[in-house]
Amino acid sequence: MYNILKLNEISKVADKEFSGNYTLVKEAANPDAIVLRSFNMHDYDIPSSVLCVGRAGAGVNNIPLDKCSEKGIVVFNTPGANANAVKELVICGLLLAGRKIIEGIEWAASLKGKGAEVTKAVEKGKSAFVGCEIKGKTLGVVGLGAIGAMVANAAIKLGMNVLGYDPFISIDAAWNLDHHVVKETDINEIFKNSDFITLHVPLNDSTRSLVNKDTIALMKDGGAILNFARGELADAAAVIEALESGKLSRYVTDFPTDEMLGVKNLIAIPHLGASTPEAEDNCAVMVARQMVDFIENGNITNSVNMPACKMPRQGKSRITVFHKNVKNVLSAITAVIGEEGINIANLMSQAKGEYAYLILDLDEKLSDAALDKIKAMESVVKVRTIA
Repeated sequence: MYNILKLNEISKVADKEFSGNYTLVKEAANPDAIVLRSFNMHDYDIPSSVLCVGRAGAGVNNIPLDKCSEKGIVVFNTPGANANAVKELVICGLLLAGRKIIEGIEWAASLKGKGAEVTKAVEKGKSAFVGCEIKGKTLGVVGLGAIGAMVANAAIKLGMNVLGYDPFISIDAAWNLDHHVVKETDINEIFKNSDFITLHVPLNDSTRSLVNKDTIALMKDGGAILNFARGELADAAAVIEALESGKLSRYVTDFPTDEMLGVKNLIAIPHLGASTPEAEDNCAVMVARQMVDFIENGNITNSVNMPACKMPRQGKSRITVFHKNVKNVLSAITAVIGEEGINIANLMSQAKGEYAYLILDLDEKLSDAALDKIKAMESVVKVRTIA
């Protein structure tokens, strides 16, 4: 029986995936795995028993990836599971950026109590809330992953011209992208030529303050920026200054800070991207399936700290090895197995950064002494035997 520690509640649909040999618990001294959403694990003492951590969502800023890698703990996330929910919110933000819908709603609410005058007042006052249509305008999409590609495709269907930028676009994402999306190789062209810009990239050293005084200066006067990815992708001071000067007409984000609240033409939304029952269900099912497949078969899909590595079962025993991505580790491990006179039915080895992962299917079970030899190797982090 495997104990899965819940650091946050996740959708009940995961219970079906964690059925049989799994128990979801809120407390455990030595859990086999951890599942969470927003819980901050950076100051959390991760038990040595943990094989994997599953984040029911895409962002993993709340998980200490380096610490997990050092311990041979796989960290899973669920890219694309909430993509449609975020896409719909971005399209909503796009419409709010183009037209003064929120201001109109607030003004209409202020007419409460005026009785029969309301009908005439709303007709007379609507001219103060004129905005633009998005059809025919140019949308720049920075980041063409699961969400960015869906936003780009939806914008094409809404009659927009779409420019896309992503130097690391995956083959799958490229195949799913509408052929009308114009791919730019220079991000500055996105800032220069777009009426609206939407951000869909992860936060790292190269993307922090991607929107800043210099990049905003490249934009058309009166352009708008949408940030539903990470707050720190934009320099808040530069955004506020541009809104006050009129260089930017709108900034729409679901990562507002105190300094942003109350700023004219800055639309601050709670972080609602994945706040739909459908998205929560999708994330829960996806992360549960990935964790079960890893626990039972050693397969890795959608890990943020370890390489993707998946192999059909073959042979009588499976061994998995996390190790540093250095030379001669694979040959040293297979040599130990060869000394035992055991045939390797199949193997797969994949690397990601400074770590690598090996799956070995053997025709016979490896002895404890041989396993100890592999575990004792300097570059080996963790060894598992899966029956």
